Parts: sequence; structure tokens; C-alpha cells
Amino acid sequence: MHKSIGGIAHMFRDFRPLIRSRLPEIAAVVLLAMVGIMGWLIWEYNRTVELLQRTVDVETSILEVFSNVQDAESGNRGYILTGDELFLQHYSQSVLKIEGDVVKLQRLLADNPEQLRTLGNLKLAIEERFSELKQSIDVRRTAGIDAAIASIREGSGREAMETVRATVSQLEATENKLHLSRIANVRLVTIAGLAAAGLALVVVISSMAAWIWNTRREARELLATIAEREQNEDQIRQMQKIEAVGQLSGGLAHDLNNMLAVVISGLNLIEKRLAAGDTNVQRFTSAAMDGATRAATLTNRLMVFSRQLPLAPQPIDVNRLVGGMLELLQRTLGETTKTKTVLVAGLWSTNADAGQLENAILNLAVNARDAMPGGGNLTFETTNCDVGDTDSLRYDMPAGQYVSIAVTDTGEGMTPEVATRAFEPFFTTKGVGKGTGLGLSQVYGFIKQSGGHIKIYSEPGHGTTITMYLPRLRGSDPEQKTRVTKKDALSDLKKDNSSHIILVVEDDTRVREMSVSSLRELGYTVIHANGAESALEKLDAHPDITMLFTDIVMPEINGRQLAAEALRRRPDIKVLYTTGFARDAIVDSEKLDAGLHLIAKPFTLVQLDAKVSEVLAVGTAR
Repeated sequence: MHKSIGGIAHMFRDFRPLIRSRLPEIAAVVLLAMVGIMGWLIWEYNRTVELLQRTVDVETSILEVFSNVQDAESGNRGYILTGDELFLQHYSQSVLKIEGDVVKLQRLLADNPEQLRTLGNLKLAIEERFSELKQSIDVRRTAGIDAAIASIREGSGREAMETVRATVSQLEATENKLHLSRIANVRLVTIAGLAAAGLALVVVISSMAAWIWNTRREARELLATIAEREQNEDQIRQMQKIEAVGQLSGGLAHDLNNMLAVVISGLNLIEKRLAAGDTNVQRFTSAAMDGATRAATLTNRLMVFSRQLPLAPQPIDVNRLVGGMLELLQRTLGETTKTKTVLVAGLWSTNADAGQLENAILNLAVNARDAMPGGGNLTFETTNCDVGDTDSLRYDMPAGQYVSIAVTDTGEGMTPEVATRAFEPFFTTKGVGKGTGLGLSQVYGFIKQSGGHIKIYSEPGHGTTITMYLPRLRGSDPEQKTRVTKKDALSDLKKDNSSHIILVVEDDTRVREMSVSSLRELGYTVIHANGAESALEKLDAHPDITMLFTDIVMPEINGRQLAAEALRRRPDIKVLYTTGFARDAIVDSEKLDAGLHLIAKPFTLVQLDAKVSEVLAVGTAR
């Protein structure tokens, strides 16, 4: 017995997951069955009510038959006693009504053989009674009232009437029983219907409650599964990040070591030559400067890729910018690469850093040239494009209007695997020493930092198209300005800048010393401080200070806070910031604030000269 109960319980436990998973279907089947039962109960209720109404109609018709028989007798007596023909009319009408009532009763009792037999007996009794009444009427007409009365007394009219009464009572009694029975059936069906409706409601509510509970349980399990999956994906992403950081670090260390080797070797040779009294060190200084410049360019590219380089966006006419680069591009790409432009008329304006956009186009062009070692065609195409919701989801970019710049080559093309990794830093398919692998990653970082998007379409053996999308600029047209080319050498190292007193604030001793020496080399009078507090003291002590040249990231009080206080004390003072990392310290939304002047570390003497002259020549920067 216990084994049997245990087996049943085990089977129930086995069925529970199936039942939970099929709750909606089970509830639907139960509900459908309850609907069927309710339908049958409603049909049965209507049928019983119809039968009950028929019983009422039968009882009413029986009473009408008996009442008409009595009316016929009253008409008969009135005529016999008075001889008035009006009584015979009443008699005749009652007889006709009885015939109609009997036909009606036959129709109503068609499904009840017993009542039909009783109705037949009633019909015979009525016919017998009417035969006697008719005979008394004939006697009254021919022999007079006395003969008619005598005929009535001699006849069996009383017995026939008693038979009619008895038969009517029998019909009424039978119908009364049916009436009570059918009333009981109506009550029973009503109670059953209410019970079925209540049960259906309970089943539906219970099923819904069970389904909700099961859904919540499944949702909790799903959330737990998703959380576990996300945790696993986070671990995978972390491993991929570690791998990417390792690749980035390896490539960065390799390139920086090469550049630093040139710098260190050049400085060692300079030191050795100068110690021996030989001042012919120009070749070594040029090599060291070249290595340092390449290192600075490398870090600048890394900052662009990581979106940490402040941009100076301005309205740009892309057609004019591309057209202005054609001569430079053709000279850079060489004679084997044929360039062509397809510039759409009515191109929208965009807002971006013009210098970085030129670098991005140049990077794409150089990559395209390298993909066509035997030469080929390179096309630069601009167009306006609307990105709808569907394309927005497909390309993972906000919907809106964009200016697109497409660079298409007829080169070797990329496999899908290569295309998916093309924007990774230090990833390159070029041979050793033929590229850093930072070109496309720099373009990617700049476009994303500018609020745009970039995508690659490539087919091996058929070439590649890289398209940059920059958001459309509304309500402003780029001014036609001639870009100022950077100086390749100092314009005048001997110019007299001593009237300008510059306060240099830098917490790093070596960097501060080099900045002070560089500014003095440019002819400026320089005061320096190692922090904000010391700088404010010297600012108060020297009211003739012209410009504040401060680092951004400093302990306790940073450069922005120092500049704000300096401007509060001296509203006319000029401010120039410098930093190697500027995003969190000086810019909002990865854009350089309007009116801010910044020179990124490391900088050359030429760059410092140009930037300081620019700041001194414009209004106060805040």
C-alpha cells in the first residue's frame, strides 16, 4: 500500500513540470469544457422554461374548455326557459369556442400520450352532453317548454356533465404535477448553471494565478540565467580586453622603444661630441627630434583612438575641404594611384575638427594606396544621407541626417575576419616596419568622438569602401576661410617678447624647467611656480604678469580652478592650458570649450611659439 502511494506521488512529481509548462493549454481546455457545459445548461434551462410555459398554456386551455361548456349550458337553459333566440346565439358561440380549444389542447399535448387519451375522453363526454342539449332545444321548439323540461329531467345530462367535470379535473391534476416538476427542473438547472459558472470562474482564476506564478518563477529563472550569461560574457569581454591591452601594450612598447632608441642614441652621441669639444651635432639633434616627434605623434593617435584628445569643432564645407586636399593627396599617394572625386551638389555642412578630418581622409587614402601595390583608382565621394530607424538599428548609430564621405579603392579587399578587426589598435596586415596599425583606429576614434559613425564594405579581390558619417549641422554655414599652414621653423627666435611676463605653473619639476627654458628661449620674461598656492602669491606680487601658462592636472587645486581664481583677481590676464590628458579635466562632451586655449604635451618650440603668440593676440581666454 505504501509503495503504491509512493509510486503515485512519484508519478505526480514527474508530471508537475509538464503540468506547469502546459498550464495555459490546460486552463484553455478546462475553460472550453466549462463553456460547453454552460452552453448545455443554458439550452436545458430554455427547454425547461418552454415546457413550463406549455404547461401553463395547457392549464389555461383546460379552464377555457370547461368555462365554455358551462356557458353553453347557461345559453341552453335561458332558451328553454324564455324561448329567446339570443340565448341560442350565446350557446352556439360557446360550442364553436370549445371546438377551437380542443384543437389547441391536442397541439399542446402532442408529446404527452396519456393526456391525449384523457383529452379524447373529455371530447366524447362533451359531445354526449351537447347532444342532449341539442335534443332539449329541438323539443322546446316543437313541443313547448313543459315538454322540454320533462325531456331534460328524463335525460342523462347530469351524468354527462359530471363526466366532463371529472375528466377536466383529471387533466388539471396531471398538468399540475407536470407544472410542479418543471418548476423544480428550472430551479435545478438554474442552480447547476450558477454552480458551473462559479466553478468556471474558480478554474479560470486559479489557472491564471497558477500561470502568473509559473511565469514569475520562469522569469526569475530566466533573469538568473541572463545574469549568469552576462557574468560569463563579462568574463569573456574582460579576457578580450586583457588580450587587446596586451596587444596594444606590445605594439606601443615596440614602437616607442624604436623611437626612444633614436632619441637616447642621438642624445648620447651629442653628449659625447660636446664633451670632446666637437659642436657638429646637428645630424644627431635632428635624429633625436625626429624620434621624439614620432613618439608624440604616436601618443596623439592613441588619444584620438581612446577619444581623449580635445577637439576644436567648427562648421565645415566638406566638399571644399576634400577639394582643397586633392593636390596634397595626389602628391602623397604617387603617380600609380589615380584619384577621382564625386562631390554631390548641395552637400550639407557638418561640425567637426577640420584638422582631424583632414588627417582621417589622409589616413584612409594612404591605407587604400597600400592596398593597391600595383596602382589603381581611388575615389572620394560625398553625399547627404538620412538614417531611418531601421538603418539605425542595423548600423548601431542614432537616426538622423548625416554627411557621408566615402573612400573607395580598387585594391586587394579584406576578408570578413580582417574587416571586423580593422579598427583595432596595432592590428595590421602589412609587413613588419610598414605600418603601426593605428591609422584606422585613429579615424575610428575621431569619428566616434565627433558623434558620427564609420563602416567598412569590402570584397576580397574587388576593393574596399570605407564610409565616414558626420552629423549634419543645421542653422550655420561654414565660412570660407583659408587654412593657415603650420610653420616648419620658428619665424623669429630673436624677436623681443620681454615685455610679456608669463607665469608658468607646473608640478613636475623637469617639465616646468623645460617650459621655462623654452619660453625664455622665445624671448619672454618668465616667472614659475610649482603649484596653485605659490602661483597666486606670485600673481599678487607681480601685477604686470601678462599670461598664465598652467598645467591642468595638479594636486589639491587643478589648473581650471587656478585659472578661475586668477581671472577673478585679474580679469585681463590671458590663460593657456597644457596637459597630456584633457578629457576629464578641461572639456565637456569631449569637445574643447569655446574660448579655451590648450597646447597638448609634448610640444615643440615651434608649436609653443605659435600658440603663445595666438593667445596673446586674442581676447582673454576663460
